[in-house]
Amino acid sequence: MIQLKSRLNVIDNSGAVIAECIKVLKNARWAGIGDEIVVAVKKAQPISEKTSSSVSAAKIRKGDVRRAVIVRTKKEIRRPDGRYVRFDDNAC
Repeated sequence: MIQLKSRLNVIDNSGAVIAECIKVLKNARWAGIGDEIVVAVKKAQPISEKTSSSVSAAKIRKGDVRRAVIVRTKKEIRRPDGRYVRFDDNAC
């Protein structure tokens, strides 16, 4: 369950490393796997001069506000066959 101020690992190649949830985009208190949230980037990989000169490189910087989809949560999820699945971290 991801709620306001939850920290998540970013698992894509955008350049962000850690993000913080600032809004759940559904009328609920928390979000689960597959839900869309708004995040603020708290830690990002440094952008080199080589990639910053490229027009196609739209890298993320610390402080950027973006939308994200939750793909892993520590809170277990029950599958229809009765099994539970949980992960070691929260990720988007």
